[in-house]
Amino acid sequence: MRISGRTLSTLAAALALVLTPLVAAPPAQADEPDPVLFVHGYKGGAWNWFDMKSDFEDAGYPADRLEAMSYNPFQSNVTTAEQIRNEVDALRARTGAEKVDIVTHSMGGLGSRYYIKFLGGDQYVDDWVSLGGPNHGTGIAGVCSWAITSCKEMKADSTFLAELNAGDETPGDVNYGTFWSHCDELINPDESTLLDGASNTDVGCVEHAWLLVSDHVSQVTRDFVR
Repeated sequence: MRISGRTLSTLAAALALVLTPLVAAPPAQADEPDPVLFVHGYKGGAWNWFDMKSDFEDAGYPADRLEAMSYNPFQSNVTTAEQIRNEVDALRARTGAEKVDIVTHSMGGLGSRYYIKFLGGDQYVDDWVSLGGPNHGTGIAGVCSWAITSCKEMKADSTFLAELNAGDETPGDVNYGTFWSHCDELINPDESTLLDGASNTDVGCVEHAWLLVSDHVSQVTRDFVR
């Protein structure tokens, strides 16, 4: 039987419709994660984050989207907040990201909270994490508060904390998470880390410095910001 050209065209079109679903679509590209700024605590430095940064890289974070800053831990947390603002601006400019995540240890939570609440950081921070932060003060600050500005600001009755915690403790469209330990020997009371409006998680019995290197803490931190 002779098949006309029109019939062949019709058959070809029908065959194309049948085969189209069988052609595998190219895999979707995963969105790049927010850049992460790591902020150390009292007497710390960028080196505090070596282990956790490595964990983030092993989990698929590009190294150029992970930044650990250093600052003078004896200065006012207000000054530190201004430096955090500059670091966030630089990280956003370098990566082209609209927002960043901030992961903090101990006193690093105070300067970063000040940045978010008073310096416009709520516009540029997506997720914020406090590991053992003295968010409502710590009794041990009395040891050095007579001589060091940042220590004075960590006292539970400090003017700095009264201002920082007044009204909304978790302002803006930011996802706040605190991770605290009931074995934290430097944050007293342990529950000082918790914030109203945040996701507050007890990570178990982990000493203050070990919050930086605990595999479990690192994992829950990555889960939270991801």
